[in-house]
Amino acid sequence: MSSRPFPGRRGVLRGSLAASAALTLPVGLGAAPALALSGRPGAGWGVQTGDVTANSGLVWVRSDRPARMIVETSATESFRNPRRWHGPLLGAGTDFTGTTRLHGLPSGQEIHYRVLLADPQDPRRTGEPVTGSFRTVSQRRRDGVRFVWSGDLAGQGWGINPELGGYRIYDAMAALDPDFFLCSGDNIYADGPIAETVALPDGRIWRNITTEEKAKVAETLAEFRGNFRYNLLDENLRAFNARVPSIIQWDDHEVTNNWYPGEILTDARYTEKRVDVLAARARQAFSEYFPISTLRRPDGRVHRVQHHGPLLDVFVLDMRTYRNANSPDDQGADAQGILGEEQLAWLKRELSRSRAVWKVIASDMPLGLVVPDTGDGRPNIEAVAQGDPGAPLGRELQIAELLRFVKHRRITGTVWLTADVHYTSAQHYDPSRAAFKDFAPFWEFVSGPLNAGAFPANTLDGTFGPDRVFVKAPTTANVSPAGGYQFFGEVDIDGDSGELTVRLREQDGTVLFTKSLQPGLVGQ
Repeated sequence: MSSRPFPGRRGVLRGSLAASAALTLPVGLGAAPALALSGRPGAGWGVQTGDVTANSGLVWVRSDRPARMIVETSATESFRNPRRWHGPLLGAGTDFTGTTRLHGLPSGQEIHYRVLLADPQDPRRTGEPVTGSFRTVSQRRRDGVRFVWSGDLAGQGWGINPELGGYRIYDAMAALDPDFFLCSGDNIYADGPIAETVALPDGRIWRNITTEEKAKVAETLAEFRGNFRYNLLDENLRAFNARVPSIIQWDDHEVTNNWYPGEILTDARYTEKRVDVLAARARQAFSEYFPISTLRRPDGRVHRVQHHGPLLDVFVLDMRTYRNANSPDDQGADAQGILGEEQLAWLKRELSRSRAVWKVIASDMPLGLVVPDTGDGRPNIEAVAQGDPGAPLGRELQIAELLRFVKHRRITGTVWLTADVHYTSAQHYDPSRAAFKDFAPFWEFVSGPLNAGAFPANTLDGTFGPDRVFVKAPTTANVSPAGGYQFFGEVDIDGDSGELTVRLREQDGTVLFTKSLQPGLVGQ
């Protein structure tokens, strides 16, 4: 582990987990705030921070009724001489959620904050403050960087099970004291209803916490909002959010399985068949329930680059909004691909500008793993690889263009991180094994799910020469979290040597696989 400048934080963190677990949820758990108006404003859904920089960060909260958001920050937990930030008025237009940007913060420092919700008619009437903390990005290389990543939460009908302690994986991630959490998509399963009980193959019964919005597929804005609220019923997640900033991207299940722009659904569960309509509602709920800086821009985009000092830039991709329709993906020309022309140009430009030692490409889908889409009965492709090990075709053409660009511009330190496929693995890509050879070797690491069904490993496509160095996956489909196979990954960058170490971990934090990469190389 790299040396850390905040030796007391981990002990503080563990104490705060228990405190956060004692939060009282709003009346009726998923009920509309207007139904619980007695007393003072409450923030039982916890707090979050996101897109933290060297001198700024976004703080999120949800109220149980109309309220003014107020944030106070301090260098210590005592909140002596706090700095006060007046945030937005929280109302029905944003489902009583709101975000306040903190700016002018000291870099590389622990920031303690508390959120107060004030009655709009009487600012003196405030609810109980909800506290949290985060570290701003350090500009000192010697401080190093540590973060965790995963994806896929409450999928395949496996929701919050109190008998198993809920989403326990968040406690294991928090114990590593990460600088931030990268969620690689599928933050919710809007297309996955949650039943009260599910029979397991061994005769046991899985018991879920349930809500009205999770009883069917999400179609209305209220139902999408309810999906995001559902996960916040878990005390482990709320405690984690209060102490670890996030970098969030989305994939398909924030809307519906394997969706693409312009799609018309044939799924009989949906009365609204136009995916573009569903996606617009999902994006609004997504923007309300996560602190993401770019979603507040006029273009409202998810893709962005997050700078973490001299050691790390994180390039967050959006492989959903700009993609073409899912198809056999065997066309000989494909300018739109999975990223779209504009996003590909953006990624090339930002990679060439980056001076960070490591450039992590946060991809919501894997590159060389064949991910099929057979939802309409046709052998379509959902991700990039289509199973033909020859020259690039379809969406592979766009990835080949990007990999060629990285090689010829001699861009060093690129590492790909993803989730999506519900198991953990490490793939090394090398032109000596590939049909397409004009690229430098690189690594792709897969993790997840956080709390969802686990699935067997996907087949590899040889176009870019992947070698699966490590994999842990079940042999049967949709293994419940009670059966294990829940994963997250850790990335630790040493401040002295610049060495980047990836550890693939199980739900309890057990290390399954470790790979250390050396800085300054175009490919390795």
